[in-house]
Order: sequence, then structure tokens, then C-alpha cells
Amino acid sequence: MTAYLRNLPIEERIRLVEDIWDSIATDQAALPLTDEQKEELDRRLNAYESERLKGRLAGEAISDIRKRL
Repeated sequence: MTAYLRNLPIEERIRLVEDIWDSIATDQAALPLTDEQKEELDRRLNAYESERLKGRLAGEAISDIRKRL
């Protein structure tokens, strides 16, 4: 199977990986969160709701990341 995949053009391999990832994302409910993940999500939601941590726009975050590259 590996040899077959290596013979595919890179664009096709990328498309295959994207299709697999999309199928996993569709079935996210089948992947339960760990207790630690649930606690972290609760912590972040509580911080957001209490206005201690409002976050920022994605464009601002991306701009800051690009400045550091």
C-alpha cells in the first residue's frame, strides 16, 4: 500500500489526506474527550464568560504570528 501511495501525485495524496481528515471530523462524537480536555474547555469557557479572557479576532492573531515569522 505504501508503494502505491508514493506513486500518486502529491496533489492527489494531499486530497486523500484531506478526505480522510474530513471523515474523521464528521465522526467527532465517536472520539470522547478526556477528563483533562473537558476541564480545560470548562476553564476556558468560564474565563471567557467572566470577561477575564475575551480573546481576539482571528485576523489579529494571524497578523501577530506573521510578524514573528
